[in-house]
Amino acid sequence: MKKHRIFTTSVSSVYPYYVAKAERKNRTKAEVDEIICWLTGYSQEELEVQLKKDTDFETFFSEAPTLNPSRLLIKGVICGMRVENIEDPIMREIRYLDKLVDELAKGKNMDKILRH
Repeated sequence: MKKHRIFTTSVSSVYPYYVAKAERKNRTKAEVDEIICWLTGYSQEELEVQLKKDTDFETFFSEAPTLNPSRLLIKGVICGMRVENIEDPIMREIRYLDKLVDELAKGKNMDKILRH
């Protein structure tokens, strides 16, 4: 089966869209970064290195330092699919990130987004 093209897409090419989506709703780049770091375990510096290296999504998530165990609490629909039912583990991580950025843009409190 052919891989979805998002796997080979660089995180750095999508990142500006995450930030723009957040900023349109009066949220910040720092909040987007906080979400990404919370989800993946990358530090801010490590995230910046990954963005500069044009790391693709598959590598970005497969090499993530520590995927946050609380990410399993993320539920709901994104791109027409229930995130908790996505079978491919990397695709599920990508959709978790999409869902978190979506929640940020919808004005959700950071404590709720980060499942505190």
